[in-house]
Amino acid sequence: MTKSENNLVHSVCQIRRNIKVQTQIAMNAASFVSQTVIDVHLKHHRMQLPREVIVGNGAIEHVAEISRRLGFTESALIIAGSTTYDVAGKKVKELLEQQQRMKVVTFLVETATAEDVGTVVDEIRKLRPQIVLGIGGGTKIDVAKCSSAQHGIPFISIPTTASHDGIASPFSSIKGSKMPYSVVSQAPLAIIADTNIIMHSPWRFTTSGCGDVIAKFTSVRDWQLAHEEIDEYYGGYAASLALMSAKHVMQNVETMQKENEEGLRVLMEALISCGVSMSIAGSSRPCSGAEHLFSHALDMIKPNQALHGEQCGVGAIMMSYLHGANWKRIREVLKRLGAPTNAYELGVEKEDILQALKMAASIRPERYTVLNKLRLSVEAYKHLATTTQVI
Repeated sequence: MTKSENNLVHSVCQIRRNIKVQTQIAMNAASFVSQTVIDVHLKHHRMQLPREVIVGNGAIEHVAEISRRLGFTESALIIAGSTTYDVAGKKVKELLEQQQRMKVVTFLVETATAEDVGTVVDEIRKLRPQIVLGIGGGTKIDVAKCSSAQHGIPFISIPTTASHDGIASPFSSIKGSKMPYSVVSQAPLAIIADTNIIMHSPWRFTTSGCGDVIAKFTSVRDWQLAHEEIDEYYGGYAASLALMSAKHVMQNVETMQKENEEGLRVLMEALISCGVSMSIAGSSRPCSGAEHLFSHALDMIKPNQALHGEQCGVGAIMMSYLHGANWKRIREVLKRLGAPTNAYELGVEKEDILQALKMAASIRPERYTVLNKLRLSVEAYKHLATTTQVI
């Protein structure tokens, strides 16, 4: 074994010893609540939580009822893509117009860039709708979320895929915003997830969602580590919720099959819970650690090559190794789902993986993770990716 490999093994063992007690605490909800209450480093933060969440077959049929119950009976703006409008947007528009007599305008977007958001912001300024509805995958919901937040107008999230936790979080991923990671927007006032619609989306989106949820095993460990090493605020209840979501998906992997509504419900509940955990934490900390920084770096190196959750899943395999966790179990579950577990399956080169690992810690210098703790060499990164069979 080379010197760099010896250093890596030594560092991993040290991390294992340091977080052993914290990992046990992470499974104790009572301790979580106590720690959140007594932590003096957090002055205050705002929690935005959904008021209405409906998940199930035919859930979209309740959109007019939910709109009325929330007090929106006059006007609405639908943000969708050309495909997602046909899949769900048209139906939503008809229901609101026919059952609520609402004035409904539709605006189509295909990407989530700063320019797209600016265009929708102008549209909202002109129309002044009571409510904005984001219908689609991450792109459409992110645009709806970000643009409505700038006007202080609430929005409803209606996902047509289950690819990541952005369907319920208060953060948006906007390209061209000078930051390759999510920015603060607002949480949805309601979430309507029709499992019949989502089941008909490509299976790859669902496995991506599973990867994003499973990655919470490492993001929470990074948050714990930051609390120990640099005394960063650690919200135990939010961490508990994120961890529970990851465990729930791992424990129900056998139900995660194509056209299996039970498995899809499990995933949707987990994704929504992850979004809520971020609202409770006041940041993306419980759901975004080194594995997400790896994904953001890979986006910069090889954009549009793989889905966000796919990259986070692969990142979680490697970061679990560094944390001394059961990386083989994470890899096994992802393989069983048919999700990528290596560079080839992500559609990138070995060199891209190594470059992304090297870049990851610099993506958000203020976000302390296991990568900041270990400060690995290029040789150690190569050993890490090779040992976990990512390259």
